[in-house]
Amino acid sequence: MSDLVLVTGLSGFIASHVAAQLLAKGYSVRGTVRNKAKGQKIVDKLAAHGTDVSKLDLVEADLGSDSGWEAAVQDCRYIQHIASPFPLEAPSNREALVPEARAGAMRVIEHGLGAGAERIVMTSSMLAMTGQKGARGKITITEKDWSDPEWKPLQAYAVSKTRAELSAWAYVEKQSQTERTRLTVVNPGLVCGPDTYGNGGASLELIQGLMRGELPKVPKVAFPIVDVRDCAAIHVAAMTSKPAGGRRLMATGQTLWIKDIAQILAAAYPKAKLPKGELPNFMVKLVALFDDRLKSIVPDLGKFYDADSGYVTTMTQVMPRPAKEAILASAKSMIANGSIKLG
Repeated sequence: MSDLVLVTGLSGFIASHVAAQLLAKGYSVRGTVRNKAKGQKIVDKLAAHGTDVSKLDLVEADLGSDSGWEAAVQDCRYIQHIASPFPLEAPSNREALVPEARAGAMRVIEHGLGAGAERIVMTSSMLAMTGQKGARGKITITEKDWSDPEWKPLQAYAVSKTRAELSAWAYVEKQSQTERTRLTVVNPGLVCGPDTYGNGGASLELIQGLMRGELPKVPKVAFPIVDVRDCAAIHVAAMTSKPAGGRRLMATGQTLWIKDIAQILAAAYPKAKLPKGELPNFMVKLVALFDDRLKSIVPDLGKFYDADSGYVTTMTQVMPRPAKEAILASAKSMIANGSIKLG
């Protein structure tokens, strides 16, 4: 079997960086997109930033349909399943994203294992680990931690990631212990870093919102942070790392409160209208009753998640860069591409 890697959702923020790193290492890449014409724009941007795209091909496949997946996985030695529904506005129905996320994962895993892929690397999220009822204060998260999808405060995206990952593990474990080692799941924290290809979208929404002065004060929420370049490197290393088989790899470095993120940006960009101070938790909860954008963070108010992720560096040899570097890289790139305007 050739060194062909399937990357689902190629036009996404993480996936495009994964593809660039795979191509740089000499792999051939087959990327799935919903529409080839739109997907070609990412290919052009990869090329414009120095990536050799001669070994990159696009195929059309949608997570919500069986069509195209059997052909997509054919002859692929490895699979990077990164695509997942991620709307800019959270749906009010907390289960709304589950059918597509879960069915999409099952399509990729079933077809991929059936076609003989040596390793499938699936992107989940730390949101599939942190949604725990009753947790308070500083919480150490390990790969054995799971969010409770039945916990009502958990919002749609976290529910979909949790249920999709649970289904993926249940499927491979039903096959055999050997099959389990053919799956590795990567659970990123808040993904920052350079918006190299102009597709940061929802991942960089927090940085954009802070830089645009949309809030005079911020909620008391903390995020484990990872640079997209390190997140991509963990994905790539997970394909061939023997000990990573059958494991959940947290892709994250430091955890920072939103107020600390704002202070980092304020020090670098003193003319930006960045928020100062924090909103009381009761006020955030009150406003969240009328603003769906805040509902998703209510379960995390006042919690500081400390990721016990040292084992990931041991397995992948990827040492996540400081959160400050990832945050400033986000801002710098978005100012350069016009997503953020100062003054």
